[in-house]
Amino acid sequence: MITRSALIQGKYLAKKGIWVSEFRIESGLNCGGHAFATQGILLGPILEEFRSKKEELAAELFNLYNPAVKARGEKKFEKPHPITITVQGGIGNPEENELLLKHYQIDRTGWGTPFLLCPEATTVDKETMDLLAKSGKTDVVLSKSSPLGVRFNYLKGTSSEKERLERIQRNKPGSPCTEKFLVSNTEFTKEPICTASLKYQKLKLEQLAASNLPEAEYQKQKDELLEKECLCVGLSNSASVKYKEPFLKKLSAVTICPGPNIVNFSKIASLQEMTDHIYGRNSLPLDPKRPHMFIRELQLYVEYLKEEIKDCFQPTAKEIKNWIVFCDNLIAGLAYYEALQLTTNLINNKQDFLCNLLLAGEEIAGIKQWLEKQ
Repeated sequence: MITRSALIQGKYLAKKGIWVSEFRIESGLNCGGHAFATQGILLGPILEEFRSKKEELAAELFNLYNPAVKARGEKKFEKPHPITITVQGGIGNPEENELLLKHYQIDRTGWGTPFLLCPEATTVDKETMDLLAKSGKTDVVLSKSSPLGVRFNYLKGTSSEKERLERIQRNKPGSPCTEKFLVSNTEFTKEPICTASLKYQKLKLEQLAASNLPEAEYQKQKDELLEKECLCVGLSNSASVKYKEPFLKKLSAVTICPGPNIVNFSKIASLQEMTDHIYGRNSLPLDPKRPHMFIRELQLYVEYLKEEIKDCFQPTAKEIKNWIVFCDNLIAGLAYYEALQLTTNLINNKQDFLCNLLLAGEEIAGIKQWLEKQ
C-alpha cells in the first residue's frame, strides 16, 4: 500500500547515507493546493499502516543507511535515528486532532487551510479573505486550473478568475506569462511554454478548431484549456495586494488554493482564537453539518470517481478495470472505518458517522455494479 512509496523513497536516500527523519502524510483530495488522488485508498487505512509498520520501516531503512555511513568513513550507529510521522488534510476540530495524535500515534498534525482566515499567520488580502470566510461547498472546487496538468483545489470568485474570464470575453484568453516558472509544454514550440499563456492558448485553440472533434469532446477540451490560470503571479499576489507593494506592473490578480475544509470556517480569527480552537480551549464557529474529516475525504473520492467516469467518453477495458479497483479500495476503507468506530471513543457523533458510511457504501456499490456490466 502507501507505505511502499515511503519505503522506496526512504531506501533511495538511505543508500546514499541520508536518513529521512520525517514522513508527512497528506490527504489525497481533502487538502489545499495541488491534489494527488490515490486509487481510492483512504487516509485512515494509510495512517493505520504507518502506525503498525513504523518500526519495520525504520529497521529496513537502517539496514541500508548504516553501511552507506560506514562506506564514507563515518562511525556506524547502534540503532535507527527517530522517525517522525506527521499528517495534514481536512482536520477541523480538537476531537479529530486527538484521534490522530492518540489513536494513530501521529507526532504532529498540520492545519494549513484554517489559517488562511488568520491575518496574523498568513498574508491574505482583505478581498480574498472575505471570499474565503463566505465560501460555501460549491465555491471550492477540484479544478483543472493548474498549468502543470495536476488537479488543483481552487476558490472561485477571486480577482484572478474574474480577470481570466474577462480575457476570454475579449477573445484574448491566456496570461502574459511574465515569470515562466511553470513553462513545460513543447507541443507547438521548441522552447517550453506555459499552458496558461496567451501564446499556448492561441495555438491550442487554432488546433482544436481544425481537429474535427465531436462537438462534446471539442467543448470539453476547450473548456479545460481555458480553465488554465497563471499560478506564478496569482499565488504570490495576495501579499503584494495586502502590503501595497506591487510585484508586477498591472498584474495584481489573486489566486488562492484552500482545502475543501475552508467552507466550514467562517470567522476571521486571531492567532490566539485559532490556537485555542485547535487545542480545545475554545471553539470557532463551524458549519453544524460538517462531516468528520474521514467522511469528507470519502465523499470527495466518490465525487472524484464519478467525475472521472463521466469525463471519459469511450473508456477502455483497462480504465474500467482500474475504476473497479478504485471502488474495491473505497469499500475496504468503509469496512475499516466501520471497525474503527467500534474500537475508539475518539469519534464524536457516531450515528452520523455510520449513516454517512452507509450512504457512501450504497453509492459505491451502485457504481461498481454499473462498471461490471460495461
